[in-house]
Amino acid sequence: MRRMIAAGPPVKRPPHNALARFAGVGRSALFGTALLVLVAVLSAAGARAADTLRLGQFIPVAPPQPAPAVSFMTEAGRPATLGDFRGRPTIVNLWATWCGPCLREMPSLVRLQAEFAGRLTVAAISEDHRGAAVVAPFVATRNLASLRIYLDPKQRVAEAFGVNELPTSIVLDAAGRVVGKVIGGADWTSPTMLAALRPLLRSGDEPALIRAAR
Repeated sequence: MRRMIAAGPPVKRPPHNALARFAGVGRSALFGTALLVLVAVLSAAGARAADTLRLGQFIPVAPPQPAPAVSFMTEAGRPATLGDFRGRPTIVNLWATWCGPCLREMPSLVRLQAEFAGRLTVAAISEDHRGAAVVAPFVATRNLASLRIYLDPKQRVAEAFGVNELPTSIVLDAAGRVVGKVIGGADWTSPTMLAALRPLLRSGDEPALIRAAR
């Protein structure tokens, strides 16, 4: 089983904690070591800041990549694969009932699916270890009827995509290829997100959300 965590900034560790263990070392050696530690701390902080800035943002995948051949289950326990979604763009949303950012994101996924019904599929794949035992009562108490709910108790989908943080969404085009991803909770009806999704949608009359995002 993979160890999944909710997406978000890591715990902050004050730089002085890293220096404390060097007490008693010679002054010259301590200065040199402290300088190296400081550089490492600043580099790590910069990397964390960059990662945080990308949370909830659409990250394009170019060129498009084939989706992995991985199986999971429908709510009714029937086998399913990513190939089942070919024919229309799909947002494969990996989530769990215990994940706070996942729950905050879901209302915007519901709105997105309602607006693009028939043109876009939102496949919400639960990574809960206990599967239907926890997902079914959770879904029953929330307005998630417009979403396709799937179960992945063995976390095969997360493993196939190398996902450790929830929510993570994989965006597939109508041919079933991976064209983007979103790590962390997102507002799927924001103008920025709708602009990223617009090229994937079929031509024709644009839904109100797309027109409003222009």
